[in-house]
Amino acid sequence: MARGHKGLPRPAPRVMTKPALLSGLRAVDSSPNATRRILAMETEFRRRMAAHIGSLPAEDAELAKFNTSPFVLMIHCLHRGYKRVSQIEADILPAKQFSSMETSAGRMVEVVAMPHYGWDSVPSEMHSTNSALDGKRLVGNTLFLATLKSGPRCLNDEMSENLADSIIGHCTAWAADAGVKTLDFTYGVLYGTPQQSNKKDWHILRNLKEKLPARSMAVRPDNRWDCRFAKGGIDVTVSVRIGADWWRHLGGDTGLVEICVALIRACVAPDGEIDQPDYVYAISDLSEIVSLATVPTDFNVSILQRSQLPWLFFLARHFCDELTDAASAISA
Repeated sequence: MARGHKGLPRPAPRVMTKPALLSGLRAVDSSPNATRRILAMETEFRRRMAAHIGSLPAEDAELAKFNTSPFVLMIHCLHRGYKRVSQIEADILPAKQFSSMETSAGRMVEVVAMPHYGWDSVPSEMHSTNSALDGKRLVGNTLFLATLKSGPRCLNDEMSENLADSIIGHCTAWAADAGVKTLDFTYGVLYGTPQQSNKKDWHILRNLKEKLPARSMAVRPDNRWDCRFAKGGIDVTVSVRIGADWWRHLGGDTGLVEICVALIRACVAPDGEIDQPDYVYAISDLSEIVSLATVPTDFNVSILQRSQLPWLFFLARHFCDELTDAASAISA
């Protein structure tokens, strides 16, 4: 399906500011509930990560276990100007470890985070009524449901259509199981922005519009990231929430800061080490992203040390299209 499909939203760039992130950091630092969630997630992240690291390919693994492409390896050798096999060997292990971690990191984050915000993780078998669900939460007469993907380009056309079919086919059963008449279903993405999306996620909504009777659509998805329809006496809202939008839906205004802080505390020791301001990164804009130049010298919170602040900015950049020092910048 062409990117220019009629009704496709044209999202503005998502802008985040360092002052806003620091303000969020102060907010969670002064909130006993937020601090409790962060510390609990930190502990669980560290436990799960330690178990996963133990299962990663080891330095003494045989070459066949890495499943490397010889063609990719040779292109990499040309790009780096390698002359010795030892040089490419030094790159194979971390590359394979990154690949292995990508397959499980997203699921780990969602399983750890959701219960701390009142959601239940949904274990489901393939081809079952719940196979499209990852999380649920009952609030009054509304059942909140979510299916989650790790990044903004995870879907293709077939997957978008299958998810729309699942929502249409199972929404009444989901509502009946919970004894409710209202469903709020989210296709959530753990990082990225609407602008970075390949828009296949929006095609879930387009498919719903095309497959359902026109009279059932109370809100059409044209130029928006949600829709609403009625089926079998059930009122169903379906939304696409990408990156910061998902974490706000899950954890409120500080949800994104909380998950970032928990990850940083679990993975980065507060030992005071930091790259020097004149350090030249290979990634051209990384120095500006992680710079502390505009952070007040008297800024102080207990939940993160100053040496960990560059990591907050580094992670935050994965949830926006631009990270700026300007307090006056307007977030999309």
